[in-house]
Amino acid sequence: MKSWLHKSISFVAVVLIAGCMTSAVTAQAAPAGGKLRVYFIDVEGGQSTLFVTPAGQSLLVDTGWPGNNGRDADRIVAAAKEAGISKIDYVLLTHYHVDHAGGIPQLLERIPVGTFLDHGPNRELDKGITEKDYALYQQALATGKYKVIHPKPGDVLPIKGFTATVISQDGNLIGKPLPGGGEANSYCASSEVRPADQTENSRSLGIEINFGKLKLLDLGDLTWDKEMQLMCPNNRLGHVDIYIVSHHGWNQSSSPALVDAIHARVAIMDNGATKGGSTPVLQTIKSAPGLETLWQLHFSEEGGPINNTAEQYIANPQGPDAGHSLELTASPDGSFDVTNTRTEATKHYAAR
Repeated sequence: MKSWLHKSISFVAVVLIAGCMTSAVTAQAAPAGGKLRVYFIDVEGGQSTLFVTPAGQSLLVDTGWPGNNGRDADRIVAAAKEAGISKIDYVLLTHYHVDHAGGIPQLLERIPVGTFLDHGPNRELDKGITEKDYALYQQALATGKYKVIHPKPGDVLPIKGFTATVISQDGNLIGKPLPGGGEANSYCASSEVRPADQTENSRSLGIEINFGKLKLLDLGDLTWDKEMQLMCPNNRLGHVDIYIVSHHGWNQSSSPALVDAIHARVAIMDNGATKGGSTPVLQTIKSAPGLETLWQLHFSEEGGPINNTAEQYIANPQGPDAGHSLELTASPDGSFDVTNTRTEATKHYAAR
């Protein structure tokens, strides 16, 4: 009897210990606190933004420039390493301009990639750099190593951990308002009407990301004319928390019809010192209703001391570029933090 009881107790103890070990491993593998992490990588006036979801999946929006001894690809890989990932599950190409898609070959040499997302064929037949970079991208796809998806407006991207809805694609826009959208847009009257853009910019693959109560908008280089179609006469997007400033803050985008209507709490501008950061856009964003902070990857030489945001919100001030980034950590309740890696200072934004 004692022998049987001893064996039973020993068996139960082994099961409990094994269960505890399994729980410990599971807890260790799960991302801490279930937070969304976003890395705004300095590619000096291009775009490259890395999202890592609580489910451990990753989305890279654009790949920066080619050349420069692989500078941009190296910075992307460094951000991935900091995020604790060894591959990029999805790479979304907003469009095929060199500062967005030029870094593809160098990126693929340095880190595994699973699936590409793009707006479809290149529409800018310039017999120049755009066609060249698109051809290099097609060569990569022809190897058969990578999947590719061409999503349409209204589609939800197959990424676990948040909901990413396509807003714009190949010149097309969502036809119905998103939840919270649909109201008449009074800011359309203060936005001038501009001619239709004929470049790849207007074809940008743009998304809105919903993470719990948090909303983040990234429209790539979508142009002023397309913004007006999207937002007028009714605002199809409603309000967002974080606006990744379109087109690096160049004046071809960021109409009042968009910027004022979305009531973003925070705007993050991936400008370079001499690329993007146009004075009119800096002024529009800084005066936008509801804005708490404008963050910039670089001090804008055009904007000067008056129009740039405060220095503590600039990752790379005047002088030689040091490659500093901005990092965002968000919770499903809508609260988030933004960190300037140059100063290591963090600003907290409480849920609203």
